Amino acid sequence: MRLTKSARCILFLTLGCALPLVASPQQVADPEFKPSIDTPTHSGANRPVVVLDEAHQNFHTAGGRYKPFADLLAADGYIVVAGKQPFSAESLVGPRVLVIANAVGSGISNANINDPPSAFTDAECDAVRDWVARGGSLLLIADHSPYGATAARLSARFGVEMGTGYAWQTTTGTPPTTTIVHTRESSGLGRNHPITQGINRVAAFTGQSLSVPPGATALLQFGQSSYESAGNEVQADMAAFQSGKPHKARSIAGRAQGVALDYGKGRVVIMGEAAMFSAQVARFTEPNGRVNETKMGMNVAGNDNRQFLVNIMKWLTRA
Repeated sequence: MRLTKSARCILFLTLGCALPLVASPQQVADPEFKPSIDTPTHSGANRPVVVLDEAHQNFHTAGGRYKPFADLLAADGYIVVAGKQPFSAESLVGPRVLVIANAVGSGISNANINDPPSAFTDAECDAVRDWVARGGSLLLIADHSPYGATAARLSARFGVEMGTGYAWQTTTGTPPTTTIVHTRESSGLGRNHPITQGINRVAAFTGQSLSVPPGATALLQFGQSSYESAGNEVQADMAAFQSGKPHKARSIAGRAQGVALDYGKGRVVIMGEAAMFSAQVARFTEPNGRVNETKMGMNVAGNDNRQFLVNIMKWLTRA
């Protein structure tokens, strides 16, 4: 998700809270994104069922901001179903892949926005872990604050610690930015994994960092001059960095924005950014009435985000 003029205000707006804004952003699925695949990965009667979680106040849903995600999977031969039930041994019977994107949960509020409760109960986390261990595949996607914190309990079941903040970086001669581009030239892309084969450039639109536990592969790795700030400090940290002043942001060099690992008989991919797998149009209305429009996700020309998602799903389904 792109960090704009007021990251804090946008954060509250995405959670349904009203705060005054100079420019009010509206993020909608790009109606012009029409994915098609000449030779789908899966066909016939035994196509994999993918459940996209919608039972935990998810910011991304199959009919909303993740409609392009669902459309691409359908074009590649997957059967995409919205998940409406809490996670349990019974509710996880049937899907080949469980996708969870930006789960908020019901306990978040203005009072606890900087330290929100988990979107999942311990019983749900155990059910997902055990299901993966028996052979299921999980794609867990958690964006910048507060989504990292609300998903941290589940990711910890697989040994991955979420950064829970806002990731940003800078390069020589450029100001700090939350649009982070991972390329093969910069070594940001993991070189020795099937998911990154044929991928040269993946763009992330803010997000958070992830630890890389033993045995896991960093699919997207942060380089030098990469930092992570708490949700209420990111703008001040970036401004202080640009001015050469002390800041509170921690270095995340060597941490990842995408991790893949085997777990028992199953497989797990955890991503620290969600908009890279959407195809959104963000519209901002200025005080003078002028409408500015920015694309983000799989609809941005020159990036391999779309193929990156195709590769992730192939790996999770052992295709």
